[in-house]
Amino acid sequence: QVQLVETGGGLVQVGGSLRVSCAGSGSSFSAYDMGWFRQVPGKVREFVAAVCWSGSDTYYDDSVKGRFTISRDSAKNTVSMQMNSLTPEDTAVYYCAARRLWDFNKDHGRHTQYTYWGQGTRVPAAS
Repeated sequence: QVQLVETGGGLVQVGGSLRVSCAGSGSSFSAYDMGWFRQVPGKVREFVAAVCWSGSDTYYDDSVKGRFTISRDSAKNTVSMQMNSLTPEDTAVYYCAARRLWDFNKDHGRHTQYTYWGQGTRVPAAS
């Protein structure tokens, strides 16, 4: 069992930066691949970024590539995402998710494939 808690959301100006983090607890958290997703009301949860258990492989949605950076600190059991140059389109609730023992390279972008989810943290980007 893995528990995930997101922090770091909050109001930010368009063009500004924000860092969201996901603290994990439970058995073998460091062995889990991690993903960040976001969702706005009425829309499907969409992939943002993912990092494998070792931190060696990362993936980004095209909409955030070059602006967002995902990283993990295994010693602290945290996964963070630095978000720069925020736009109104980045406004959403951001969720972290975890899964292991699967084809990360193939399925990292599919929210239905993740096993554990946090409760989400809201990021409203205001002009």
